[in-house]
Order: sequence, then C-alpha cells, then structure tokens
Amino acid sequence: MNHFLDIDKTDPAALRAMIDAARAMKDARKDRPRGMPDDDQPLAGRIVALIFEKPSTRTRVSFDVGVRQMGGQTMVLSGADMQLGHGETIADTARVLSRYVDLIMIRTFEEATLLEMADHATVPVINGLTNRTHPCQIMADIMTFEEHRGPIRGKKVVWSGDGNNVFASFAHAAGQFGFDLTFTGPETLDPERVFLDEARAKGVNVTIQRDPFAAVEGADLVVTDTWVSMHDPVSAKERRHNQLRGYQVNEALMARARPDALFMHCLPAHREDEVTSAVMDGTHSVVFDEAENRLHAQKAVMRWCLGV
Repeated sequence: MNHFLDIDKTDPAALRAMIDAARAMKDARKDRPRGMPDDDQPLAGRIVALIFEKPSTRTRVSFDVGVRQMGGQTMVLSGADMQLGHGETIADTARVLSRYVDLIMIRTFEEATLLEMADHATVPVINGLTNRTHPCQIMADIMTFEEHRGPIRGKKVVWSGDGNNVFASFAHAAGQFGFDLTFTGPETLDPERVFLDEARAKGVNVTIQRDPFAAVEGADLVVTDTWVSMHDPVSAKERRHNQLRGYQVNEALMARARPDALFMHCLPAHREDEVTSAVMDGTHSVVFDEAENRLHAQKAVMRWCLGV
C-alpha cells in the first residue's frame, strides 16, 4: 500500500513517474472543459475522503475536481465534522474510514495526526499539509518548473522568507530530484536543521545565506510564501513583518537572479508584503500555472497511491 506522506519517504523513481504522469494527464486535457471527465477513468467506483482540520481553497478544490475528473466521488469532512482525537481516537477513526472509502487525504495541523492516521488506515493516506511539511505543493512546483525550463536537476532554487512547512518539502525535494537549494531569511525563522542535513547527505548543495541579494545570484527559481498564517495572533504577525521585511521578493531582488529565472508562490499571497504585485504579475511569475498544477500533480499522486 502506497501512502504519500512526504517527498523524502517516497522513492525518487516513483516521484519522477508521478511528475511524468501529471504532465501527460494535463496534456490529455488540453482545450477540454473543466467539468468534462478524463477519457481514462481510473477512480471509477472509488470514494476519496478529504479531511480538512485546516481550512483550504486550493487543496480542497484541486483534490475534489481531480477525483471527479478521474471518475471517483469525494466525501469532504471538516475538523468540526471529525473532531479528530477529541473523543474517538485518530487510530479508530482511521480504521473506520478504511471500511468506507478507498483513499484518505488529510490536511491537518500536527504531523503526529497524519502519521497515526497512516499507521492505522488500511487504505492509502495522502499528506495534504501539516504544520511541518507540504509535499503535494512541491510536486506541483517541480512540475511547473520543468514545464517552463526543463529538468530541475542541477538547478539553483532560492527560498526567501520563513523556513516553514513548504520550505521543508522543498528541502526534501532537493535531495530526491537533485537540485541545489539556498535559504535566505532571518536566523530566528531558520528551517529545522534536519531538513538541510538530509538533503546534503544526498549530495546536493544546501546553504543558508542571510543576504537575500547575494542568495539569489544565479538563481533559476525564486520562491516565497506568506509571512503569516491566518491562525497567528496579531502580535505574532507584527513580529514576523519586522523580521521579514528585508526578504520581500521585489523587482530589485529578481533582477539579481538569472534573466530567465522563475518566481513561485504557493498562494494565497499578501501582495506588497512577501512579494510585490510587480513580481506577482511580471514576466518571471508562474504562480497561476503553479496553482493549476496542484490539480494535475495530485491526480498523479492519487493514481500512484491506488496503483491505477
């Protein structure tokens, strides 16, 4: 049974196969109305549970649409519906859901919730996001880069901002796909050292550079993310803005990257905070291709999990 829990836990050959499958499925849908099903219906007769302890727009819509395009049905459950771990244990919830559905996607807060769900489910489990990692997003990002610039192996990716869950999955991907990764941000928001060390152990160059302008020299891809979460208190938001203001991705910063460098952001973006509108809407930006590719990448992940 194939769980998709983190990029570093998935074989590189399987990851490459998923990216290739995603691109093939996207190509097959060219000029097709969004609501029209795929010619291939690998999820026909299958039900996928989509669990959202943490609210979402792109994750919910992309998974829901992807399941429907492949002929399956979805059951969307919120944190209020489930109350995971508050009453019935997560383990028992996993056992029960496995009797009803063929696949579980969970977007949650604590990594422990995801891991307990996977340990006790008898159907595949997909990590839709935790506070620690966000692997589905990075699968879409790799797909997007390669659509525009070819193989990502050996390229330089620069992350500017907070060493958060999205950066963590980029570090996992660096080791698995073989690209170099630079983190630029304040020391107070550094990523967990283990993510950097694991990627370095696989032979890629992973560095921390405090000066954002030095960091982006020669970059093939510049990435950022929102500085604050919707769940952060006001005081935390103010602190983060003060720490991160020097790491905004703006036209001056992008000018130091390669002339053909791409810009990505997983969205939602707070324009004029972590990134300016000039960059978001400029020639380097592929953020809306990136958002669309969540759909195609996750379809490939689901097919891999189910072996279809």
